[in-house]
Amino acid sequence: MTPLRWIVAIVALLRIAELLYARGNTRRLLARGGAEIAREQYPWFVALHAAWLLSLLVFIPADTSPNWYLLGVFALAQVARVWIIATLGNFWTTRVITLPGAPLVRHGPYRLLRHPNYLIVCIEIATLPLAFGAWSIALFFSLANGGLVAWRIRVEDAALDPRR
Repeated sequence: MTPLRWIVAIVALLRIAELLYARGNTRRLLARGGAEIAREQYPWFVALHAAWLLSLLVFIPADTSPNWYLLGVFALAQVARVWIIATLGNFWTTRVITLPGAPLVRHGPYRLLRHPNYLIVCIEIATLPLAFGAWSIALFFSLANGGLVAWRIRVEDAALDPRR
């Protein structure tokens, strides 16, 4: 198997693991009285990420040599993602869930940025295709993701503002 296929397979497996972890957290938060906000956003994010990964396999020749520096940037983004997930713990989900009365997380990467996960996702969506010379995939999905993330941040901030 080529580096491209190995990397896409690993990223897909990591995303599936994250979705399973997020699903469990979502169930627990809802059972504790949490509420999902802007449920209609979720399928758009799932479709975008699935199409992004699929586009790497469809539009990049399998034997393309990677730029190892950019793959290193992508790998560092994965470390940051783990830090974010570990910091949020049971509050980390892939949906916007608000639990009334729960304190906002203000440590770890959240002491530095209000929405660190979205920054990491932007870095990932750009750097992985760029690591294989696919600037058009990086540009298209970065713009699409930027629009979705802007919408998500507006919704998330409105949901969390009463607890600030």
